[in-house]
Amino acid sequence: MSVQALFPLQGFRSALEKAVKQMRKRRFMQSVEMIVVLQDVDMKKPENRINVAVTLPKPPPSKLSKVAVIATGDLALKAREAGADLVLDRDSLEKLASDKRGARKLAKNYDFFLAQPDLMVVVGRVLGKYLGPRGKMPQPVPPNVPIAPLIDRLKRSVRLRSRDQPQIACIIGTEDQPIEHLLENAQAVLEEILKKFPPHNIRRIYFKLTMGEPVALTRKVAER
Repeated sequence: MSVQALFPLQGFRSALEKAVKQMRKRRFMQSVEMIVVLQDVDMKKPENRINVAVTLPKPPPSKLSKVAVIATGDLALKAREAGADLVLDRDSLEKLASDKRGARKLAKNYDFFLAQPDLMVVVGRVLGKYLGPRGKMPQPVPPNVPIAPLIDRLKRSVRLRSRDQPQIACIIGTEDQPIEHLLENAQAVLEEILKKFPPHNIRRIYFKLTMGEPVALTRKVAER
């Protein structure tokens, strides 16, 4: 059964429109968040958790994900040319071993990390305790694989992650995007979640703005 059959686009559109209509002007660009609540899933079991990157079809231009690259030499140069938000060489990485505040700030401020394979051991020793709990351990960059497409894909991606609570939350866009773009992004997120959890494990879906009230799209409403 297709995603559209389980959760018709009209139901998504209605819920998104209600969420956006609640918008009040703020001094900052509000994000549109999607929250998927699960049921009948034991989140204490590691195999029932999810931590994946989903590339959005229509990423919000003003809120692209931040990508940090840990590399040296030619790979570092190519990462800078490709628009990485931060490039750390080995020396800068080693200095973070004695800078707990800087390491925490790094783990908090960047969404995705890429690393040169031979630096992964150093990354684990210096940043493991900061990145690990956030589900942000770096993805190694295989030899001879162009780094530019990897950086571009991650900038347009969001992380889907669950921990001890039966829910998955992520940003699918910003308040200034067309509803059609938000719909495409929401569908992409749901399709990824359905790769991990069957439809009967999805209890409810919510949409909300950063400062808005959540609007629910329940299975009962979606199947009418």
